[in-house]
Amino acid sequence: MCEHREGIGRFHYKPYDLLHHKPVFSSPVCYRSPRQDESFAVSVMSADLLRQKNGVEHHTDEYEGPHDVVRRGQPFDLCLQLSRPFVPDEDSFSLRLTTGKRPHVNKGTDMLLELSSSLPPRSWGVCVKESNGRSVTLTLSSPSDCVVGRYELAVGGPGNAEQYGNPPATTHAYILFNPWCNDDQVYMDGEEEKKEYVLNELGFVYTGTKNNINSRTWNFGQFEEGVLQACFELLDRAKMPVTGRSNPISVTRVVSAMINSQDDSGVLVGNWSGDYEGGTSPIAWNGSVEILRQYYGTRRSVRYGQCWVFSAVVTTVMRCLGIPCRSISNFESAHDTDSSLTIDAYFDENDKPMENLNEDSIWNFHVWNDCWMERPDLPRGFGGWQAIDATPQETSIGMYRCGPTSLNAIKSGMVYLPYDTPFVFAEVNGDRIFWLWKEDGAMERLGVERHAVGHNISTKAVGLNRRQDITEQYKHPEGSEAERSAVNQACQHGSKATLLKSDSPSDIAVKVSTDEQAVLGSDFTVDVNLCNTSAKERQVNITVQVLVDYYTGVTKGECKLKRFFMKLKPKEDQTVHLPMLHSEYLHLVNELCTMTCYVTGRVLQTEQPITKRHSFRLREPELQILCPQRAHVGEDMSVTIEFINSLPKMLHSVELRVEGPGFQRQHIVKLGNLRPGEKLQWQEVFQPVRPGIRKLIGSLTCKQMVQVQGEAEVEVV
Repeated sequence: MCEHREGIGRFHYKPYDLLHHKPVFSSPVCYRSPRQDESFAVSVMSADLLRQKNGVEHHTDEYEGPHDVVRRGQPFDLCLQLSRPFVPDEDSFSLRLTTGKRPHVNKGTDMLLELSSSLPPRSWGVCVKESNGRSVTLTLSSPSDCVVGRYELAVGGPGNAEQYGNPPATTHAYILFNPWCNDDQVYMDGEEEKKEYVLNELGFVYTGTKNNINSRTWNFGQFEEGVLQACFELLDRAKMPVTGRSNPISVTRVVSAMINSQDDSGVLVGNWSGDYEGGTSPIAWNGSVEILRQYYGTRRSVRYGQCWVFSAVVTTVMRCLGIPCRSISNFESAHDTDSSLTIDAYFDENDKPMENLNEDSIWNFHVWNDCWMERPDLPRGFGGWQAIDATPQETSIGMYRCGPTSLNAIKSGMVYLPYDTPFVFAEVNGDRIFWLWKEDGAMERLGVERHAVGHNISTKAVGLNRRQDITEQYKHPEGSEAERSAVNQACQHGSKATLLKSDSPSDIAVKVSTDEQAVLGSDFTVDVNLCNTSAKERQVNITVQVLVDYYTGVTKGECKLKRFFMKLKPKEDQTVHLPMLHSEYLHLVNELCTMTCYVTGRVLQTEQPITKRHSFRLREPELQILCPQRAHVGEDMSVTIEFINSLPKMLHSVELRVEGPGFQRQHIVKLGNLRPGEKLQWQEVFQPVRPGIRKLIGSLTCKQMVQVQGEAEVEVV
């Protein structure tokens, strides 16, 4: 039974005279039942969508702000307060739901619902659930494939659409996708999976290198105030037809385009230059909430983002709309620019990479998204996880977007299935081909690296704060017959199918290693091991080059180059050591501390080429966040943040950012300069606003500093 209450979540309607269809703003909605005279006319005084009850049942009770939120394909309740007691056999109601700027009955955006004895299956409907005096609770149903969006609702007399008034701006509800509904295209089995991929506000994005993976805590914050409106603003600014918003395939494709600003004034401006004047460095962001709020508030693209920021914002938008979503990190991720499904690397006769020709690249890591849905547009078996990518790399039908593409299609090499499967296939399973560009313009194929890309494909584990390796969901085991078959099938649809040939095994095996615990600002050593796998002595000339590069594979500068001559007896291996002083690399280092070692050369007796690429990163200093283990909603909690500048140089224009879902909006503190060895200690008082296990996330940035992040977990009661 519902109660008449004042407050957020209630519908108060602008009444109309139900006999003459004239606006009457001085009285409630009023009509006469069939056998009543004027003295018994009934009025609808107010309507309440029972926000708490519906919210718990629809898993939408965490959404902040003055909006009622429910999910499609699942009944929800509406409580009416009348001017007199309800008479079941005589009184009746009609409800009108509309969505979009131009609602239309034929487009499923304007629905007139008559009161019935029961709810129709898989359709719009309304019936009386219970009544008690002047209080009547109605139950409404919506189809599992209805348009998602903001709906306006009006109550009137039976069968007369003219009796509907225009409700005030706050008299609306959002209807979202429903992974809990068996008939919804985004239905997901498994309660823990839905908790992770729809309801979890915190997670991780993974960066670094395949041998040294870095975990960044991220505040997705899909329930924070303003985020829901920003998500639908995205679809509006994309000019997406309202009728298309019932289909998660269409919605994810639009979102993948609108998160970047490349050609549609989307959310984020991409910037990989290292110069972030006029905006925020990508490494400074700890969450999506402030990005989306800024975009919604200013109606302008936010500066700046890189791949993990694009992906994290996509995760926020999808989870907010009700589509299960996860951020995916692929290490040694290929960027194929010519649809060859191979990654071509060119070297000159001095064994140096030719930057002007190397349009294809291998990123140390790349982050995109998987969204869960059925694919009725594809053959059976290609539903489930679908990859989408919002980072603007290549165009898809004229726009910078990618996906959705079925993981099963990627794994099997069926690159002809939509959307953009060839590009994603190359990212995780392309072969790297090395070429020698001679002075006379001729090219010689040096070799092929079969297992160069697609390592340690990662996402956050369900229900656990650790990384899960999902490489097997994207590709068969490296070198297996199934994996080679998938590559062969995919490359037959590429632009260079004839290049896919086998190479003779090399006599020399190369391994490159570095100390994965080496910290930025310290000295370290690059070790190159060569093993003669043949039964004869081999003499080799090799060049070892160490570069500082961006994680996208673009070179920033050379640190060291050294050449070696080695004699190797049969089955012998030798290691050369290349010491790296901090003075040789620190002035070049980028914000993610990534570096690459190239080993190139030849076996003198056989002219066999030697090629090896090894990416690594240096560990960054740590940020410590100290706070009590338990706090109370609405009560002050003291937090101390500490950092020591371990670098042998001054840090200028230091900024600290702190935030946490249900805890603290992003707070920026400007701290000035920090001398070498100086300890920073900052204290602040916060007030938690929502109970539960919460996290505070902090990041420290400056003009010279790489990514520095810390976190602390608090139980809020």
